[in-house]
Amino acid sequence: MGTTNKVTLMEAYMIETLRSNGISNEELLTQLEQGDSSSWVRINPNYSYGDLISLYQQDKNAFTSILTEGYQVKFITIRGLQGLLELKFKKTAGKDYSLTDEGMKQLKVSESELETLKQFLSQNWTITELPLETEDETKKITILNGR
Repeated sequence: MGTTNKVTLMEAYMIETLRSNGISNEELLTQLEQGDSSSWVRINPNYSYGDLISLYQQDKNAFTSILTEGYQVKFITIRGLQGLLELKFKKTAGKDYSLTDEGMKQLKVSESELETLKQFLSQNWTITELPLETEDETKKITILNGR
């Protein structure tokens, strides 16, 4: 596996918002190739999807890799992390984890969610896995901001 491509938090939000609204990677790439993001405005009119088109046009192979192999966010704040957890995994504070002054604790994740989380978290965050308490496949983790 090569290096993981990095994106801004806003780019990650746009990608995950489109995905959570049923836009497939193929459809995303087709629209970007055509340079047409007009149909996405109905999903979230506050996003500047032209930024995604620019990112795609800078390096089409890298953008395709971002969609198919994942990405790392350059820098994530606690609120940014909360937003991504909700968009990507449908996880919310109070229900799926507890917020602390340093980050979050008791976040329940599957093995694949954990691997994705490890990949996209910026380097200012650390993940600590807690011992399994149940027989199901979920783990509980703590995520702390190291900076």
